[in-house]
Amino acid sequence: MNLDVIKKRLWNYVPKHGSVKIMEVCGTHTSAIFRNGIRGLLSGGIKLVSGPGCPVCVTPPSDIDALAALARKAELLSFGDMFRVPGSVVSLAEARTQGARMRLMYSPFEVLALAKDRPETQFVVAAVGFETTAPVFAALLDALIAEDLRNVRLYTALKTMPEVLEFICATEEVNAFLCPGHVSAVIGSAAYVPLCVKYRKPCVIAGFEAEHILAAVYEIISQIEKGQYAVRNLYPSVVHEHGQQKALTLLDRYFEKTDSFWRGIGVIKNSGLRIRDKYVRFSANNGEITGTAAQEEKAAPPGCRCTDVMLGRINPDECALFGTTCTPQHPVGACMVSAEGACGIWRGGK
Repeated sequence: MNLDVIKKRLWNYVPKHGSVKIMEVCGTHTSAIFRNGIRGLLSGGIKLVSGPGCPVCVTPPSDIDALAALARKAELLSFGDMFRVPGSVVSLAEARTQGARMRLMYSPFEVLALAKDRPETQFVVAAVGFETTAPVFAALLDALIAEDLRNVRLYTALKTMPEVLEFICATEEVNAFLCPGHVSAVIGSAAYVPLCVKYRKPCVIAGFEAEHILAAVYEIISQIEKGQYAVRNLYPSVVHEHGQQKALTLLDRYFEKTDSFWRGIGVIKNSGLRIRDKYVRFSANNGEITGTAAQEEKAAPPGCRCTDVMLGRINPDECALFGTTCTPQHPVGACMVSAEGACGIWRGGK
């Protein structure tokens, strides 16, 4: 359909029963929506909200605490956006100023050269992310075994998307999902079918250009108007029905499902990945749940509404701390820390 027709339809859309709430579950989608002024092209009857699509934002304080403790015994490698995420006591950046050993990594494979050059040193890799990055850590395990490196372990805080979407379906008022493009490229469009059928909510996969997102919103509105619900893949050049089989096979070789604690949300059943018992020698934590409500409460800054942002209850600028006490330069909550966090994206676009 012509893009101008889509824009006109979305601008003039009047829902039959209240506003339609669509959740995008990908930081890149959030960024594209903000950058292209998508919200300004929609009628007041269509509300776009962000979901828990930032892996840094949903990593609980207990994992930060555990990583900081490990960095006092071994040398920790972590992606840079993890450094400022608050734990229940300190962030990784603060732990480093107190003597913890850690370095920023751009790729987990950097540890291979380090481990070979310094066999006397124990290294820990912070394996954080969704299905998008999880295959990279599986490939790292493949390389560690092939090269017989025994001084590297992974601290796994890997999470999976379908389970948290089901949690949102069961607990929050969301009408449809703009499914995450990068995650979908790995797991495939078929992964959303059980969710779509069980909760009768449209699930549409889109690319990251403005026209891709507008087409996805149009598809969602069209389904809702017709009383339909289906998984639609509008990103077929990248996303296939059954995903990337090579990556999924590698994941299945080294990881298995486990319950996982999500910052601001709590434990979600089977929403994480742990290293299989066969390869437990490479695990620094064995995927055990260490998060508790008490640690969450201790780490949550007064007035911070990151939980409400991640569950789509409010937009970032509805938090009283947004842009005043909490900024990208001085983040209070996890959603402002990462470039993929909704608050950081909203503030960066202001």
